[in-house]
Amino acid sequence: MSESSSPGRDLSTFVLPEIGKLYATGDPWEPYRLLDPSGVPVQPVALYLKDLLAGHAPATTLYSYGNDLLRWWRFLWVLGIEWDRAARTDARDFMLWMQLADKPVRVHWRHRGKSDAKPSARPVGRPVAGTPNPVTGKPTIGTKYAVTTQAHCETVLRSFYDFHLDNGSGLLLINPFPLDRSRRKGRANAHHNPMAEFKKERKGRYRPTVPERIPRRIPDDKYTEVFAGLRSHRDRALLAFWVSTGARASELLTSGQRDVLPGQQLIGVIRKGSKEYQQLPASPDAFVWLRLYQEEVWRKGVPRGRGEPLWWTLRRPWRPLNYHAARAMFVRVNEVLGSNWTLHDLRHTATFRMTEDPEMSLVYVQHILAHKYQTTLQKYINPSKDEVITAGLAHFARLELRRKNPPPAPTAPAYNPESLNVLFGGPRS
Repeated sequence: MSESSSPGRDLSTFVLPEIGKLYATGDPWEPYRLLDPSGVPVQPVALYLKDLLAGHAPATTLYSYGNDLLRWWRFLWVLGIEWDRAARTDARDFMLWMQLADKPVRVHWRHRGKSDAKPSARPVGRPVAGTPNPVTGKPTIGTKYAVTTQAHCETVLRSFYDFHLDNGSGLLLINPFPLDRSRRKGRANAHHNPMAEFKKERKGRYRPTVPERIPRRIPDDKYTEVFAGLRSHRDRALLAFWVSTGARASELLTSGQRDVLPGQQLIGVIRKGSKEYQQLPASPDAFVWLRLYQEEVWRKGVPRGRGEPLWWTLRRPWRPLNYHAARAMFVRVNEVLGSNWTLHDLRHTATFRMTEDPEMSLVYVQHILAHKYQTTLQKYINPSKDEVITAGLAHFARLELRRKNPPPAPTAPAYNPESLNVLFGGPRS
């Protein structure tokens, strides 16, 4: 049956059930495994993730790709479609469902599997989903799938089927997630002139257009409030290092006790993408808070030594601090302030501070942030949303001041301005 003559599928009442799961194995040879509802590994996904791992993809990438594949497999399981018999109408309906339907409301992990389990309710006082946060102005997480999530999912599924088409797996004849019609079988910028900029060509047929993200900084007054809301010297040291080095949240957590050089104001981290070791300059305050944190936890029995991790949990049993625990700490601060800043906003804040320093070369900023291209810093040179709003409000304030204090009327042509100044005591030339 052709695509145009196939019957339509009602997706308005379709609900994606929580069947199957992405299982974290803890095995570096297979970090994640997709399991079907009966607990059996899904072999096509296992082969694809193994190929990604061989291509030096980190475990975080496999986790992200695995969640997109799990979402697609749940769609196929409900409709009773084999993965290698999926048609383009199925891919179209799946992407249409992600675009229009509400995200499934998850049950809290503590209550999953219980008969009386109910979806987690929205806390009282929290802004409505999808509306701007009253403190930060950033939009809150909405009830729909974000455009970036849709685009990422489409890319993952298209590359998954391309991988199996190249291997001749299953009964695949076509990729259900095709390229855009304007592309046909050609790759993006196939005939690119190296003297010209790359054109933005549409990739997947069902891939949405992703708007360019504008980085947001934490204003100095709000940063002071965030810092004051922290509970421990460890959290203050982490925040001071994040906002002064510009390191990613996960990168700073790779530092060991041997990587701290207070005398040189340097701290060493392992970069996220390249896995290279790099020393970063940090503010003196960061090392002060770090020393206070270390003296406090060493007295409590936290392991001490050059080969030990730098960041630890604050309660027994002592464990190295991971990203999820650090993020939970920052979420608690946001809940107190009613804001929705993220750990990555600290990296944006550090970048804005460095680029605004006229004596700080962009070449140095690029090296500190480990950006591959200096053009990535262009979005930090442009005015941010907060700066634009501040400038607009100042403009209206000046207009209001002029309205309340209008300039004096000009002198009539028949009068000599110098004579009037002498008569009324005005300015003299």
